[in-house]
Amino acid sequence: MALTEETIQDKIEIVSEHKFVQVRTATVIKKDGTEISRGYHRHVVAPDADISGESTEVQAICNAVHTDAVKAAYAAHLASQE
Repeated sequence: MALTEETIQDKIEIVSEHKFVQVRTATVIKKDGTEISRGYHRHVVAPDADISGESTEVQAICNAVHTDAVKAAYAAHLASQE
């Protein structure tokens, strides 16, 4: 009986006008190659976030959608909330 655990980013979405990148990570437990459990964790990457700790795929998406215009609009939004 061999148990294995695998962690994968199985869903990456771009949401809202400020282009938040929402990342879902799945933890899959398998017994002898057959999945017996799957759990999820989500986190969101804002336009002003440090992306150095993200996967290369998430970094590439953030670099594509978090343009200077998006970052400026998000900063203005945050300033208007103060």
